[in-house]
Amino acid sequence: MSRQTEDAAALESQPEWLQAYVESPEKQKALYKRTLLIVVLSQIFGGAGLAAGITVGALLAKDMLGTDSVAGLPIALFTLGSAGAALVVGRLSQHYGRRAGLASGFLTGGIGAIGVIIAAVTNNIFLLFAALLIYGAGSATNLQARYAGTDLASSKQRATAVSIAMVSTTFGAVAGPNLVEVMGEFAISVGVPALSGPFILAAAAYIVAGLVLLFFLRPDPFVVARAIALAERNAKASSPDYVEEELVTDKRGIGVAALIMVLTQMVMVAIMTMTPVHMGSHGHGLSAVGMVIGFHIGAMYLPSLLTGVLVDKVGRGTMAVASGVTLLISGVMAAVAPGESMLWITLALILLGLGWNFGLISGTALLVDATNPTNRAKMQGTVDVMVALSGATGGMLSGMVVANSSFAFLSLAGGVLSLVLIPFVVWSNRK
Repeated sequence: MSRQTEDAAALESQPEWLQAYVESPEKQKALYKRTLLIVVLSQIFGGAGLAAGITVGALLAKDMLGTDSVAGLPIALFTLGSAGAALVVGRLSQHYGRRAGLASGFLTGGIGAIGVIIAAVTNNIFLLFAALLIYGAGSATNLQARYAGTDLASSKQRATAVSIAMVSTTFGAVAGPNLVEVMGEFAISVGVPALSGPFILAAAAYIVAGLVLLFFLRPDPFVVARAIALAERNAKASSPDYVEEELVTDKRGIGVAALIMVLTQMVMVAIMTMTPVHMGSHGHGLSAVGMVIGFHIGAMYLPSLLTGVLVDKVGRGTMAVASGVTLLISGVMAAVAPGESMLWITLALILLGLGWNFGLISGTALLVDATNPTNRAKMQGTVDVMVALSGATGGMLSGMVVANSSFAFLSLAGGVLSLVLIPFVVWSNRK
């Protein structure tokens, strides 16, 4: 059976409500706006769930194991878990739509956070490791939610749509670290260790985010986008001079997009993971750590609206190069900053978040440009697996590097590594 025949059969079997969206640009625009609203709401809660592991994960492992050398393991584990979850969420989204994939991911992340709390109460390190893997599903979903806004966006709206989804994460992600002390006190009041307090917040936040998507992301934007693409192909096929062609996938664009996001994730996670431990060794308390991480996460997400506009207007490649340069400056600053100086550490972490922001949004827009609805969600999940694995690698190696050298060496090495993406971006633009 030819693809033209398959497309025609698929169109005939579509329900009436879906056909109504395919035929009405007004309905598509209204659904695009509604989708962004629902994604924004879910991301506010999702950001709060994400912040717990970033802020106290390393401190919890150090407290339970009594050594700095494995302080990077928690972030490595939940990032590794997010890699597997990214693959599953991508596959679910491709086959059943964004609603099924994203809701499942957030709810699974909430279950993982509950497991971390139980592990802390029972002082069970093996349960902690297993729970962190499951908790990583929330992190993967938090990132993949950015794609939902692009499903019905035009090519000139894609980076802006990503930025709207990401900037909404700021509210929860910044509030989360700054509630570390409050949640620690709450945890003690209910009889659990203080460092498990942020994971109580994470469990509630991820579950609420999942329920918001499950109940309100209707109609599913990816299902509608796929039906629109199918109708457009069928319309072209009815032309008398139509020649059936393979659906275009830009492999070079996918590769460069993946490289940008992989490198920025690895550098960001490695430096961010060891910052709380570095600060603790210089006498900074938990509230100070929470404040610095809060500023860092704010820089990761808050500039997104401006970044999205710049990526759409200035270009994907230009902003990717800006990412590499910003990460280099951040690494150098973190390396030379006095450990006692809150100001310099905070500035370094703000630049670290900003460089990651530039890389993720430009890379995401490149990836959407390079794919089509028949493989988009699946490919997005595959690339996010690589992104998560790179973060896991960065988190796992960071503790070992610091234990055998210094935080300054780690930061400087990360900054230099980020420059690798620049020649590839230049090569891609020339091609």
